[in-house]
Amino acid sequence: MMPDPATLGAILLMAIVTYATRIGGYLLLGDRILSPRMTAVMDAAPGCVLISVIAPAFAAGRAADLIALVVTLCAATRLPLLPTVLIGVASAAMLRFMLPA
Repeated sequence: MMPDPATLGAILLMAIVTYATRIGGYLLLGDRILSPRMTAVMDAAPGCVLISVIAPAFAAGRAADLIALVVTLCAATRLPLLPTVLIGVASAAMLRFMLPA
């Protein structure tokens, strides 16, 4: 079963844009020395983007999603990013299965 061309095109365009933004940062800022404040901003940017993508899902008010958010926030206070993301995804999946809307 093959996905339709529009879906493949969208995936390809998203990959190109993602790569362009990542390499663009290196090309524009690679030879500059950033201030501590700018470094902090650049370090915080990925988390801000992630929150802006997932926040609307939590605003819907599903109990499973709200509980998964609390579990993820607790994990984020004690663990690095990758385990926190894995715990968040796993808890959301489990809770959505256990607590259907």
